Amino acid sequence: MADEHASETMVPIEAIQTVDPEVVAKLPPATQISIVPHGISLWTRTARLDVEHDGVRKPYFLKTSYGALGRAMTQSEFQCMSRMRRAAPDLVPEPLASGSFSGVPDVHFLLCEFRRMTGTVPAPEALAAKIAELHRCSAGGSGGGGKFGSDVPTFHGNVQVDHGWSGFWEEYFARTTRVLFGLEQEAQGPNEEIKGMIAPFFDKVIPRLLRPLETGGRSIQPCLIHGDLWHGNAETDAETGLPIVFDAASFYAHNEYELGVWRQPWNNIGEAYRAEYYKYMPKSQPEEDCDDRNALYAVRVNILDSILYKDDPSYRQMLISGMRELVDKFPGGFEEWDASQEKEAACK
Repeated sequence: MADEHASETMVPIEAIQTVDPEVVAKLPPATQISIVPHGISLWTRTARLDVEHDGVRKPYFLKTSYGALGRAMTQSEFQCMSRMRRAAPDLVPEPLASGSFSGVPDVHFLLCEFRRMTGTVPAPEALAAKIAELHRCSAGGSGGGGKFGSDVPTFHGNVQVDHGWSGFWEEYFARTTRVLFGLEQEAQGPNEEIKGMIAPFFDKVIPRLLRPLETGGRSIQPCLIHGDLWHGNAETDAETGLPIVFDAASFYAHNEYELGVWRQPWNNIGEAYRAEYYKYMPKSQPEEDCDDRNALYAVRVNILDSILYKDDPSYRQMLISGMRELVDKFPGGFEEWDASQEKEAACK
């Protein structure tokens, strides 16, 4: 979506015209360093550094941000990418450092290895297989002792999401999503249709679709997800031909939450990728709820987009439509579903 929603960054152009001493301090010894603008990124400026030592040149990627929010964004991305790097070393560029400039006031940076890319989104099978591998390898291994969430705030664009830890996915999802609804109403202004659906959404829809995951002998393990995997955050490595992802907003979640953004009509990572993913990762039980859970997770993506792109009414409309479909489909909530399960069991 970055190409559809251009934004003027507050980062001064000087940030990518000279190499700040604090960045130099994070690089290996060099006899020569050059810097050129590289790539397009909202709210930041990005560049490629070419570092030469003993006649050998090696490239690095530099992302710069501005102000207190910019500092938090670069620190968060460094921590998120570091977690992903530990779980899936060949899937993300290696994050090397984050810090603040000494030569340009209030400018902050993220330094990574540079990976040359083809400019194409990975094929469904290749990307789905790698994301499923990330989920499997990280399952149950969160820093919160097997809980859902994160101690690191993440960012959807420049919208901060505070996670915390929860022992149950339903509790995590409801608690944090309620906060996001409040932010959406602040960003876009009050909307009576959304406000009228809040109670059934939290009292009926969320318990109906998420509680069965962790009741009746069923359970799910938290796993590390990328958190914002749209086509602008995934590429093909030009040297290996393998998928590579970046700009992570990682936290420990139900693995299927990753696929919520794959439901969005604007995302080129879509239905074909979801179909491939389930060849590598089985659908959680109850399996018959999988598509509705995906729709629920897509609603949360719509909330975040409605906050971020507050001047574009289409995102709020997608949010309203997604909420309405689920609220109308599940008026009886978990209680109706649980009663039907008991009745079915009694008939066997």
